[in-house]
Formats: sequence, C-alpha cells, structure tokens
Amino acid sequence: MSVAPAEVDLSEDERDGLELIRQTGGIHQSDFWKELDISSRKGSRIAENLSSHGLIQREETVYNGHNTYHLEPAVRDLEFAMLMAGDMLSPFIGEEEVNANSDAFSQWLMNLAYEE
Repeated sequence: MSVAPAEVDLSEDERDGLELIRQTGGIHQSDFWKELDISSRKGSRIAENLSSHGLIQREETVYNGHNTYHLEPAVRDLEFAMLMAGDMLSPFIGEEEVNANSDAFSQWLMNLAYEE
C-alpha cells in the first residue's frame, strides 16, 4: 500500500530525485542518476524507494540500446483536494476566462470558508 507524500520521510537525495522526476515529467533512470550527480547504484535505490512509496511509476524499457527504467510522477501524486470546497469543484477548472465576480466563484468561496 502506498503512503501519502506528506507521511513519507524522504532523504534530501530522494526529495531531489522526486523533484527532478516531477519537473521533467519523466526521465530514464540511466539519465536520472547522472542529473543528480550520484552513482548509478544510489540512483537505483532512490528510484526503488520512491516507487515503493507510490510517489513515482517505474517501468522497464530499452533506452539507447540498454535496459533501464523510465521514471514518471505517480498520477495519485496530484492533489485534487486543493480544487475542492466541500463537494464543489473550483468553477475555474477548464475555463479560459476567470470572472472573480461570478456567482459560481462566490458560492465556491463560501463553501471554502465554511469547511470544517
């Protein structure tokens, strides 16, 4: 069972690795450890740990003729709760224009203010 990111005690190298994977949107493990300037062995341990906590997805692949893994941020890592006020989704999701005076936004803010 995976653990919520806030509950995971990550080392500084693991936090750096997770941030790199999030920033790139996905990276091959053979490039991952080079970008972090660490050994391939340490890079592999970091990737395995992040994967075991459910923070990244790690899939076998062939890259530049070599077997490696592709590391991607876990989809569950997205925090959709930040868009919610009670059971109401932010009215600005999918909207190109933001109207801060709209009734939908006012209602969403009121729900947000009165959450327990």
